[in-house]
Amino acid sequence: MAINRPRDPIQLAHRVFLESIGEAPKTAPPVKKDPAAVSLGRRGGLARAAALPAKRVRRSRLKELRRVGKVRAKVH
Repeated sequence: MAINRPRDPIQLAHRVFLESIGEAPKTAPPVKKDPAAVSLGRRGGLARAAALPAKRVRRSRLKELRRVGKVRAKVH
């Protein structure tokens, strides 16, 4: 992950110079991720779908079927 560099050309030149002589780090230290957020992210859409009311799930499924039907109709 790179550090955000300044937009000003003079400051940018100074930053590049400092990086080249080793005065400034070229990359930021890695960010530690929250394990709880990572586990939620892995479940993603499945967890969201389980939390939705049945009516919304049915509605979104019908929309998906209509979209697929339109795509198939255009292809054939």
